[in-house]
Formats: sequence, C-alpha cells, structure tokens
Amino acid sequence: MSDGLPRAARAEHQSRNGSLAGIRVLDLSRVLAGPLCTQMLADHGADVIKVEPPRGDETRTLGPPFNSDGDAAYFTAVNRGKRAIALDLAHADGQALLLHLLHDADVLVENFIPGTMARWGLDYDTVLRQRFPRLIYCTISGFGADGPLGGLPGYDAVLQAMCGLMSINGDPRSGPTRIGIPIVDHLTGYTALSAILLALLERDRSGHGQLVEATLFDTALSLLVPHAANWMQSDRTPELLGSAHPNIAPYDRFACRDGAIFLGILNDRQFRRFCEHVGLGALLANERFTTNSQRLIHRELLRGEIEAALAPLSRESICRDLMREGVPVGPINSVPQAFQHPHVQHRRMRVDGDGYQGIGVPARLTRTPGEASGSPPAYGQHTDEILREAGIDEQRIAALRERGVLPHRRRS
Repeated sequence: MSDGLPRAARAEHQSRNGSLAGIRVLDLSRVLAGPLCTQMLADHGADVIKVEPPRGDETRTLGPPFNSDGDAAYFTAVNRGKRAIALDLAHADGQALLLHLLHDADVLVENFIPGTMARWGLDYDTVLRQRFPRLIYCTISGFGADGPLGGLPGYDAVLQAMCGLMSINGDPRSGPTRIGIPIVDHLTGYTALSAILLALLERDRSGHGQLVEATLFDTALSLLVPHAANWMQSDRTPELLGSAHPNIAPYDRFACRDGAIFLGILNDRQFRRFCEHVGLGALLANERFTTNSQRLIHRELLRGEIEAALAPLSRESICRDLMREGVPVGPINSVPQAFQHPHVQHRRMRVDGDGYQGIGVPARLTRTPGEASGSPPAYGQHTDEILREAGIDEQRIAALRERGVLPHRRRS
C-alpha cells in the first residue's frame, strides 16, 4: 500500500516486537468479539488504531468495577496495546478521514450491523476494494448480510439460545442455562483472528487483500461438538447432563471431603489407574464398567460408587496424586483461586503492572513472542498523534474538531 506516514512515525510503530510488527490495523469494532480479535493482533506486534464513534465503545460503561480513568474493567480486558482516535463516521469529513487513514492500513475490522458501512459510502466491494486492493477487510456480525436472518443484530446469549448451546448446558433441575462466559463472542473473535491471518498469508502470495467474515451464528453452531454429530448419527436430541459428557464416563463433577473436583477419564487405562488408587479395584472385573460404552450405559451406578470412594478424601491430595499417575483431574476453583495458582505466574498468564491488570497472552511463539503491553487507551487519546502521523496539520485537526468530526469526549 502507499506510504502516507512520515518515515519516523512509521519506524516508531514498526519497531514493535512480535510476529505482526509492521502490520497496521484500523479497529472500528466495539464490545467483545472484534476488540478481542484486534487485541490479540496488538499483543503480537500489530499497530492497532481503535476508531471510536462519538458515544465511544459501549463496553467502557459496562461496570462497575471501573478503573481510575473511569473505564469499565470489561473494556480494559479487550483493548490493551491499542491507540485510540475518536471519529464521527456519520459525517462526510469523518468518512474522508477514514479513507485517508486506510492508505496505510493492512487490515480493517468492523462489527457494525450489515449495510452500515455502505450507507456511509465505505462499502468494501464497490469502494474500498478498488481503492485499497491489498486491504484485508474483516466484518463481524450476528448472522451475516443476507439469508433469512441476514442483517439482524446478534448478541452472545441470544445466539447461545438460538443455536442450541443453552439446551446442552445445565441439568434437569436448572433447565437450559447460559454458559457463564460470552463464549460465542470469544470464539468469534478467535475465528476472525484466524481469518485475518489466513488472508495476510494469502496476500503474500497473490498481492491482493480480500473480504473475510466471522458471524456469531456460524461460530455458535461450530461449538456443538460432539452434540451435533451425535444427533446427526442417532437422531436423538442431546439432553441436559449437568457437568457430565454425552460420550464419556466417568467425566463429571464429584464431591470430596473439602470441595468439588472434576474427573475427566478418557480411556480404560486411566479408569484402571483411578480405580486402583481410590480402592475401587473390584469394579475392574465388573462387565458393566469394563469399557467406556458400558460405563456410559451404567453411568448413574458408576457415579454412586465413585461418590462413596471420594467423599472422605481431600481434594488437594487426590488431584495431586491422580495427576501424577496420569489420571486427568482438577479442583473446581473460583476465579481468584485459579489466578492464585503458582503455575499462572510461571506461565505469565496474569499481567499486573503500570496501572494495568489483565490476562496474559495464550499463544506462545519462541522466536517472535507476543507481549501484553500498553494500557487500554482513553477515549480519543491518540487522535492528534495519529492524524499528525497521517500528514494532517494542526489547523485541519482544529477545524475538524470544531465541526464535531473529532469528538474530544464521549457523548452521552
């Protein structure tokens, strides 16, 4: 793409470490899926410019808790390492300014309701693809632009309900239950990330960008492993099983003397080691428990035997000893307990410093490692800096701000 930046400015941001150093991303997304995707790009060295509307990213307000800058902790979880510009894209001058910034961008990410960018004269097929042939344009939406649900807004919990995820989460007493994290949004962010990286790799061969898409609808359905395959093969509707697994037993939550554990036995070898360790050796000669298929059929009987064996035991000792013998098991921890484990510090999965706290970088590259660097930006924090880099002079910036194209504070 053409180089619209002063060389010093480009060098400053290309000097970031990571496998994506030198890649510039314009992030027009908000809430979770899009910002999580672009945060992961930033963690690995991309220069991510967060473009916010006059009202700002709604996630800034989703608290308490709030940080010292008044932004919700939710916002800080998915926006670190970015620079921020406030821009009114409903204004013709705002649209022109975005086009100016795109001259030096590799990736644009947006999660508007389909048709929004076209309404602003920024449609990919008719405008952006011709002007910026190397641009990777990533659109994230609830259902896509067409089809029976095309163009409708999508929200994580609604997609969990519509796509069958709630129907397999919970037990008969609770009924269908929302999964406790916004898992559809999360995985949609990872899906968008994968699509962008695939398109960047292909661009190295062809020299051309392309439109890539991630939808909450597709992502939610893709999560139904193995439940969808089970239904397609058997024509039996998956049921609520609590913490149990539809294809494996014992694979469930159990109570010990001082708390709950999750036992995840996958094969007969692990089952044998477990039984020998907890005094259930007699089960190994019982034909109802010799194979996983038989254990599934008799899962309730097996559960009673395991509950009786584990009830007097300490969960810390049983988890430690069984894991050393190759039996998958772990304590059911609270969020604080999970992050207080020494292995979290060893893996650098908690970031705490310079006024920022967050979760570490899960993708590890040995030669070009990522880094959770830079606090989340304040609203419009880098507007003047970014525009000066793009060759916009102070007089022009002042005029745009005067006309409301560049809000300096969030509108209520």
